[in-house]
Amino acid sequence: MAETPIDFLLSRRSVRFVEAPGPTDEELSLIFQAAVRAPDHGKLRPWRFALLRGDAIARLVDFAIASVNASDHPMRPEKEASTRRWLARVPVLIAVACRLDYSNPRIPEHERMLSTGAAVTHMLIAAHTLGYGAYWSTGLGTSNSEVAAALGFDPLDYRFMGYVTLGTPIDPPRPVIRPEWSEFVAQWTGPLT
Repeated sequence: MAETPIDFLLSRRSVRFVEAPGPTDEELSLIFQAAVRAPDHGKLRPWRFALLRGDAIARLVDFAIASVNASDHPMRPEKEASTRRWLARVPVLIAVACRLDYSNPRIPEHERMLSTGAAVTHMLIAAHTLGYGAYWSTGLGTSNSEVAAALGFDPLDYRFMGYVTLGTPIDPPRPVIRPEWSEFVAQWTGPLT
């Protein structure tokens, strides 16, 4: 029996360790098309992406690690080594930012951030549906303004929100035990007193 869309959604999980091949240009187009269908109050389209492939990933890793190590919070040597090993195999890396654009004060910043997060969720689901592993990480200098600026996300205008890695899972994804949804849902029947 063919999987339904809900089956794909319920089987999605983060896959950190991926390798080539990554999505083709046509598949990346579908992934980005899914992203821009995220809820977007006021049609502000706050999502911004920088696509890195091949040598560009290695150059970013070198730049980001150097920038972080020059800051007040350098990486531990073992963290630097594990980050380099991990990203050396990643075929597609997408940097994610939210454009802040305060020209529309009616819509607060947190709604723009939520919309960008929803766009990334759509990307993760689209990648999974296409058979790829995907992982959203807030490491590798996400809080470093030099790294954000190097990716084209001026910290005055953008909130850098991390990276999405895409590729073929190195190992078959292990099942994840999810919490029971009912633990997080309360039926509301009126004001609490």
